Amino acid sequence: MGAASAVPLLLLLACCWAPAGANLSQDDSQPWTSDETVVAGGTVVLKCQVKDHEDSSLQWSNPAQQTLYFGEKRALRDNRIQLVSSTPHELSISISNVALADEGEYTCSIFTMPVRTAKSLVTVLGIPQKPIITGYKSSLREKETATLNCQSSGSKPAAHLTWRKGDQELRGDQKIQEDPNGKTFTVSSSVTFQVTREDDGANIVCSVNHESLKGADRSTSQRIEVLYTPTAMIRPDPPHPREGQKLLLHCEGRGNPVPQQYLWVKEGSEPPLKMTQDSALIFPFLNKSDSGTYGCTAISNMGSYTAYFTLNVNDPSPVPSSSSTYHAIIGGVVAFIVFLLLILLIFLGHYLIRHKGTYLTHEAKGSDDAPDADTAIINAEGGQSGGDDKKEYFI
Repeated sequence: MGAASAVPLLLLLACCWAPAGANLSQDDSQPWTSDETVVAGGTVVLKCQVKDHEDSSLQWSNPAQQTLYFGEKRALRDNRIQLVSSTPHELSISISNVALADEGEYTCSIFTMPVRTAKSLVTVLGIPQKPIITGYKSSLREKETATLNCQSSGSKPAAHLTWRKGDQELRGDQKIQEDPNGKTFTVSSSVTFQVTREDDGANIVCSVNHESLKGADRSTSQRIEVLYTPTAMIRPDPPHPREGQKLLLHCEGRGNPVPQQYLWVKEGSEPPLKMTQDSALIFPFLNKSDSGTYGCTAISNMGSYTAYFTLNVNDPSPVPSSSSTYHAIIGGVVAFIVFLLLILLIFLGHYLIRHKGTYLTHEAKGSDDAPDADTAIINAEGGQSGGDDKKEYFI
């Protein structure tokens, strides 16, 4: 090995065995940054810091290596770029109204010996547009198959589309295509399902999910109409008819389109029966002979449906007349008054009995103290004339 070839090896060994303080000094002069993600149209802040600036200023450059700021001095005339903070240890700038073209690596430099740099990767998220649903043209018939398409452009990275029918999630096939700008994507999805009468008036919703939306809802709905055969049911009014009453049998039809015609029949009689008040069959005065099974057929251009009802006419119930009602009210009032008088008499009798007993007791006590009716007090003549002595004689 010659002397010339030994020099690089000695330099390498010297570098490896350098004091720890020398390496620390180099690390302290190394600036550091962080990668940033921003939504298109938003604002991003680029922050560069260094511990030992070695009496040099920090500088920010864009992906095209154009100087944006050198210390606190603006270098590029772009009003979107503003100075946030400039100290010997930090240089922070902000870029507002960020566009997709602003994406890339930004460089923070410090002009020491040698020049040291740090990279900050700025990622710009493309916001997906509101989805558009196509494929629905007109009303669908029950049990037909429907195919709907949904599309959203402008997302970066590619968004994800989902389908819902009410609370039910539908499974769709998704495709991703790059937009002409080479940065954003267009996503599309199609869903196929068989419709039922329960789907009439339902909303089919296509939603786009993307991190730039931060949980916000971005969806489009398509209301579908389903044509189906009618159904019907018969409702009596009153519910429990009696002989002599008026009865209406209502035929309540449902369908799309709504039934426009109703036909009534009675088993064992010649059809059809007379129909009045739209779909109702009227019995002005029920008879026992009206009992039987009745059928109502609801008809639309999608088909027909027949509902049946068995009518049982009950015996008439006694209906009180107005005069009977009046007499009943009067009788009730009189009975109430008699009841009150009876209560009053009971209390009065009780009161008199108590006070009569007290009177008789006092009278008995008075007769024991008085002399008997057959007792006479005879005063001696001698007592009357001359002396204080008196004699009483009881006969």
